[in-house]
Formats: sequence, C-alpha cells, structure tokens
Amino acid sequence: MTDSSTATARRSEAARTLSPVDLAKGLPSLTADLPSVLNGLRIVRTSRSSHKVSIGRRFQKLAAARPDAPFLKFLGSEVSYGEANRRANRFAEVLRARGVERGDTVGICMVNRTEVLLAILGAVKVGASVGLLNHQQRGEVLDHSQKILGSKLVLVGAECAEAVQSVPRENWIGELVAVSSQVDLPYREFTAGHRPEELSDLTWLEDELEALGDDVGEVNPPEADETVGEETAYYVFTSGTTGLPKASTMSHYRWNKAMAGFGLSGVRLKKDDVLLCPLPMYHNNALTVALGCVLASGACLAIEEHFSATKFWDQARAAGATAAIYIGEICRYLLNQDPGPGDRDHSVRVMTGNGLRPEIWDEFQERFGVGRICEFYAASECNIAFVNAFNVPRTTGYCPMDFAIVDYDPETGEPRRGDDGRLTRVGKGKTGLLISGISDSQPFDGYTDKEATEKKIVRDAFSDGDAWFVSGDLMLNQGLKHASFVDRLGDTFRWKGENVATTEVEAAVSSLPEVDQAVVYGVAVPDADGKAGMAAVRLHDKSDFDGAALAEHLRASLPSYAVPLFIRLSKELEHTSTYKSRKTELREQAFDTSKFDDPLYVLSKEKGYVPFYDGAENDVVAGTA
Repeated sequence: MTDSSTATARRSEAARTLSPVDLAKGLPSLTADLPSVLNGLRIVRTSRSSHKVSIGRRFQKLAAARPDAPFLKFLGSEVSYGEANRRANRFAEVLRARGVERGDTVGICMVNRTEVLLAILGAVKVGASVGLLNHQQRGEVLDHSQKILGSKLVLVGAECAEAVQSVPRENWIGELVAVSSQVDLPYREFTAGHRPEELSDLTWLEDELEALGDDVGEVNPPEADETVGEETAYYVFTSGTTGLPKASTMSHYRWNKAMAGFGLSGVRLKKDDVLLCPLPMYHNNALTVALGCVLASGACLAIEEHFSATKFWDQARAAGATAAIYIGEICRYLLNQDPGPGDRDHSVRVMTGNGLRPEIWDEFQERFGVGRICEFYAASECNIAFVNAFNVPRTTGYCPMDFAIVDYDPETGEPRRGDDGRLTRVGKGKTGLLISGISDSQPFDGYTDKEATEKKIVRDAFSDGDAWFVSGDLMLNQGLKHASFVDRLGDTFRWKGENVATTEVEAAVSSLPEVDQAVVYGVAVPDADGKAGMAAVRLHDKSDFDGAALAEHLRASLPSYAVPLFIRLSKELEHTSTYKSRKTELREQAFDTSKFDDPLYVLSKEKGYVPFYDGAENDVVAGTA
C-alpha cells in the first residue's frame, strides 16, 4: 500500500530540481516558435484590466479575418468561425430581447455540445457574465449554486431536465429558457429535437431564434467592443470550505492573459491545428485553457460529450486532432488500456493539461508518441499560472509572474510566520505553500462572497502593506522560477479532476437518520491521481449499516466524483480541540486494516458498499469493484 507521505516523496523525487542544462534541451522547439512565445509574454506582462480585451472581441476579430476556417467540431458536425459568430450574435439578440443587459449574468446548465459554446459566446458578446452550472449537481447543491449566480436568465439543456427538476421551480432565480439539441447525444441516449415533458412549460431557444429575421446576426453586438478587461467574463464553481461550492470570478482580463500565457507562449498551436477537448465546459481547463489556446491562433476546437478511455484515440483520429487537453487521470486511464496499434496511429503532437504525475510522464509520452507535453499549474481563482513552455519533463513549468513558495504550518495549512512576523521562502528542492502576489498588474478577482475572498489573502507577508493570494497547494521549488505540484492542503481534496469539499460530503452522509457523526477525508490510492474519498461514520446506537441504501442515497445527493469510495464504521469520532489531529490520523490510516479494528467497506458498482477485501483498492482504481 502507498501512504500519503510515500506518494508525496515519490512525486517530489520524480519531479526533481532543474538546472540551466534542463532548460537548454527545450530551446530548439522554443526557438522555432519564438515570435509567439515573446508575444505571449508581452501580453502577460503589459496587459491591464482597463484594456478592451473581451472574449467576444477576440472571437469577432478571428471571425472577420478567417470566416471560412473551422472553429468547432462535434460528433461529425463542423461550424466555421464566420457561421459561429453569426449564430452567437443571434443568441445574443435573443438574450437582449429577454432583458439581458451588460453586467447581468446568464446561467448555463448544459452538457458539451455545439450550443453550449454558442451560448457562452452569445452571452459575453452582449456584455453579460456567464455562470457555468455543473450539470452533475443536484438538489441543495445545485440550488445553492444557481442562487449565488443570481442570473437574469438561465439556459438549460433539454438533456439536463433531471438536474433542473431537482430544484423546486419556484427556487430558480431568473427566467429558465430551454435549449434542445440539434444532434443525437449518444452517451446520454438523448434524441435530437426532443423536448422533455418536465420542461414543456418553458420558452424554447430554438423558437426564439426561428422568429428572428434572416439578416439578424450579421452585425456584431456593440457591447463586445466596449467591454473592458475588469468586467466578469464568467463564474466557475470551486469547492468551498462551508461544504457548498463557491463561484470564482474570471475576468476578461485574466482570460486574455491565460490565452496569451497558455496559448501563445505555452501550447503554441498553429492555424490548421485541431485541439480535442473531452472535458466539460464548466471546467476551467476547457473554457479557459482549451478555448484560449484555440482562440490564440485561430485553430479549431473539437469537443466530445464525455471522456472515454477506450474511444479517446478513435475520437482524436475522427476529429483530425493534432493537440489535446487532459487532466492527470485521463493520462492514467489511457495507460491502463491494453496496448494496441491505435496508440500511435494518430496526429496528436502536443498535449496540455495538469496532473500528469512525474512517475508516468515518460511512459505516457513514449507509448503514445506525443512529441510535447505542456503541463501547467493553475486554479479557477488563482491569479498566476505555471506553464511548461520549455518542454522540460516532469514539471508544471515556468511562471513569469510574482509568486513565492513559503514555509507553512501542516496542522492549520496556513503560511508560517517567523519571529519577525514575516513569511519565509523555502529553498530550491524544498516543498512549501504557494502564494501569489496581488497588485494592479496581477489582480485577484476572488469570489462572489467577499468574506471568502478575504480569507484567501495573507497581508504583510514580506513587507508592510503587501498582499498575497494563498493557493492552498503545496509546490516543490525546482528553481529557475519552475515548480512542481505536490499536494493540496486542507479538507478539500482532488479526485477525477474535481475538487471535493469534505464538508459537503459529510452533510450528505449525516443527513441519513441512522448516522450520528461523519468525518470525510481524502486518502492516497496506489496508481491513482488525487485522493479517493473516505468517510469514517458513527451510527446511532442500535442502528444497522445498510451499504446498498447508503450508496443509493449518496449517488442521488452528490456528483459521482464526490461519492466516498470507502466507509469506515467507527465507535467514536472526536469533535474537540484535537479534532484536526484525529482527522490526520484517520487520513494516515486510510484503508490499512492492520492499523484499526473498525469495520471497513468499499463501494461496489452493483451492490453499494460491501465489506472490504484484499485488493479492493486496486479494483476501485481499475473500475472493476
């Protein structure tokens, strides 16, 4: 079994420190793209929030310059830049007609398909902010999310009727407008044009578009040219310490810098490239990185309904993909497939993403023949990013912006102050807490919740009056302004590319009448990225454990990635001043039954929670439990 400390040490060793020789090895590829790299760095350093740098403005310029070039591919369909711009303008006109104005928020609850990109573009073109709702959320969590947004209007995909119905209709803020699909959605067994009975009382976007004149859409909305960088482009939800999601703000300014840093300096696509994106649009990797890389060069974006390890390379071939975006788990899942002739029978030359573990980096690159891995580090709310622009193996890359990796208190997860009251930077080869400077040129957009925003800031860190964003992430200082991701601090852990707030899961487990107390934490699992969810549960006296019923309840209450994979039945759970140390002990014991006598259960696909057995953790990773 691999415990957390061993996994951390192994990852740090694999990542290692860097020397100028390491960077020199990547110079040939970097030199070939030097104009793009320098342009990206220039934008990152000189862009200001007062500049007119909106997503809509960027897209309109590309559509005017290359109207016939392909912009979007989905399930065999293709839309050019010019046609996408015209259709997005028509979306914008419908939104405006229904009362949406510059500064309003438009909520979107829709799976990956052509219409979701057109809706996003249409909303930002009219000057609105987009609120990306996670279509996997249900009930209280979804209700909380949509209330945070306070949308003027919410576009709901017909395929998301179940999610929408999980929130009482009278609770929804803003008018609901349904959006059907023009093509079949095979993964969800959804038929093109179907209008579910549950949404029959809503206005349908297609009817509104059909009522427009044929010439509507030829002229761009004026708001796209007037929008300035400090205005909010969209909100992406991230786990909150209260157990419910927080809406992090992405301004047009930050998106523009990400487009320059990731797209121009890092990934460096060409105009004829096609980037494959199987990640949902409510994920920042899709909306910021993938879309940003494509719009940096005027390339094409190929989206999929969902990620499939068995179909990934088939999808890449079908789309003619020359690039792809990942989260670390995707790389692991692809490696777990049986080798075959299709492993190298593709045109993907560069992949970008975050979470590719150092210990599988070389194996992944060699097996699939991907010439360049552009790993990066970023977070929805973080105001900096690291990008592997130099093509150095096993690193999240270089950050040209103001950051520090500092000593921290493992118990509290907070930066540790020295006797002088200041923070201390850790040296090269050491692991510490990542913080990033906050300034006019490097603003922190924060959350919709001002109190939550202030909690993420540390002040007077190195000098009086300075302010720094506390990332909550541990990074290895590799030197030369490079770093490697090590782990997440605090209660939030990462599984299947999603951040999971333990308090959200604890609330779901504790809502069952037979549960007295519940403590949730993430545990390292061999050969898996992130941390798997585990819950220590104390039942009420005389209550019996029903593993099938608990699994059914949690699957109905939580997104699939948040459902705990392990349940430990404990006689006592301390809720005292020593609670944190107790939680640390639980995390360290994980599912090693030699360290405790409590009954342990593992999640089964068919039977719910069943008694733990030898090798169960491997079955969980392989998906065969």
